[in-house]
Amino acid sequence: MHLFCLLALACPALSADAQKYKTTEDTVKLNKEYVSVSNDLADLTAKLTIAQNDLPGYRSKSHDADKDASSSASASSDQASKATNGDLGDAKSEKKKANKAYKEAKDAKSASGKVSDQEEKIEQYKQDIKKKQQRLSELDTMRATIFSKTASDSLRQVKQ
Repeated sequence: MHLFCLLALACPALSADAQKYKTTEDTVKLNKEYVSVSNDLADLTAKLTIAQNDLPGYRSKSHDADKDASSSASASSDQASKATNGDLGDAKSEKKKANKAYKEAKDAKSASGKVSDQEEKIEQYKQDIKKKQQRLSELDTMRATIFSKTASDSLRQVKQ
């Protein structure tokens, strides 16, 4: 029990010692990093918004490409059944439709890949934003610690 109390009291002291910015002289550096992180956060938020706005378009294109690939595959299948009982012209026509179906299937796969890439990009932006927000929170804590230390030192000087 005593060990737990000791650890509970020691943890805040350890986090204060782990601070990168500790003194009032460090506030300039702290503020500079704060502005940089804030700007990065704003940039990431803008990129996330753009990526989220683009996603429905990618999904729509993917859906359209899937429909085109499906109809081409169906047309190619119909033409293939005609070609088995037909002449050379039917076989050539079937080959063209098969090539078109193949191309559209590749397009559908590519469009689906773009949707996946966009979704991954959005998730990465969200993770990066979370990290930047956490860093801002850490900087706010450091700023508050410096402020409270400065205020304590000022009070001590006034009492003397």
